[in-house]
Amino acid sequence: MKVDTMRRIDHLAGVPLCFLATWLVKLADLWRKPASTPPRKVLLIELSEMGSAILVDPAMRKLQDKGAELFFVIFSKNAASLRLLNTVAEKNVFTIREDGLVPLATDTLRFFLWTRRHNIDTVIDLELFSRFTALLSGLSGATRRVGYHAFHNEGLYRGEMLSHRVAYNPHMHIAKNFIALVNAIYTEKPERPYSKTLIHDDEITLARAHISEQEQTFIHDRIRADYADYEVGRHRIVLINPNASELLIQRRWMPERYIEIMQRILADHEDVLILITGAPAERNEAQGLKEKVGNDRCINFAGRLRLLELPMLYSVAHLMLTNDSGPGHFSAITELKTFVIFGPETPRLYGSLGNSTPIYAGLACSPCVSAGNHRKTPCTDNVCLQVISVDEVYDILKPALQH
Repeated sequence: MKVDTMRRIDHLAGVPLCFLATWLVKLADLWRKPASTPPRKVLLIELSEMGSAILVDPAMRKLQDKGAELFFVIFSKNAASLRLLNTVAEKNVFTIREDGLVPLATDTLRFFLWTRRHNIDTVIDLELFSRFTALLSGLSGATRRVGYHAFHNEGLYRGEMLSHRVAYNPHMHIAKNFIALVNAIYTEKPERPYSKTLIHDDEITLARAHISEQEQTFIHDRIRADYADYEVGRHRIVLINPNASELLIQRRWMPERYIEIMQRILADHEDVLILITGAPAERNEAQGLKEKVGNDRCINFAGRLRLLELPMLYSVAHLMLTNDSGPGHFSAITELKTFVIFGPETPRLYGSLGNSTPIYAGLACSPCVSAGNHRKTPCTDNVCLQVISVDEVYDILKPALQH
């Protein structure tokens, strides 16, 4: 289902449904006993962003340290991102199909049965003012329901179904905002808003993936299948990820600039192999870039690996240049030097938690997507990326390429 279609459904159906659900939840709360024990079974809701499955990991580990069993609901196409760190047991992950209204509705009804079968006592809605996730939270049957509330802001209407209302902080990294949601459920007395806590930088440190020599050998063999002369120790791998998800196509740096920067890297460094990465659906686009680069050391690697195999690739690569998209966060669970080009969003809120360098122009109009506009920008001319030149990006990459 297209993103704009989902937004329209969320608005047209979400507003009246949230209004009706508010009264159902209030009636249920009259009969429901207040929570008297610490959270035992905590469900986190994050449907649409693959990168957020990484950014929420410190918050999930904090819950585990406090003795909670974790559950997660996510769109089916994004579920693999949860397996990169395996913080949530596979049996505790519920997936919702978003490829049509009937599958979406069917899985939603199944979800309400699933939460009750597992006796979920706490729900944390990680989404920024999605009405659909507000309904999932409110009707889940959980006693504690935590999420972001607009209060006096002009936020999207989501009804009144939360038991613990947290003020989203647009000046704090999203990983810390996630920690704030966790802190809210351990507050000893009611607050308005919840989570009057100080969150330190060391609380959002990511766990690292362990990559074995066997797994690295597997990656070397995959590369050699596309470039027979590849030699470990003689060649350095540079990854180029030129695409972003359909959720926000304005995040894409121009293809012709990727072509030019790949040509420069290959001309200046004879030991470098460039792998153009991407999903299987992006393979044809990657092939077009490869052909325009015109160098046999530029390899179309899009679709060659499953998402779960990406950390293995990152562990043997020298650096990666990417648009602001999932791979910029996936690489954070390794030591890979990653350079991320930002435009409509800001690294202050959504920067990678890994060994990452943001490339950001910081125009007066940026960031133009936020929690308040359902992450939908009116912009059709992404000057914020156009002003980032090949010269500027290459100068930032040079020190890393010289080592």
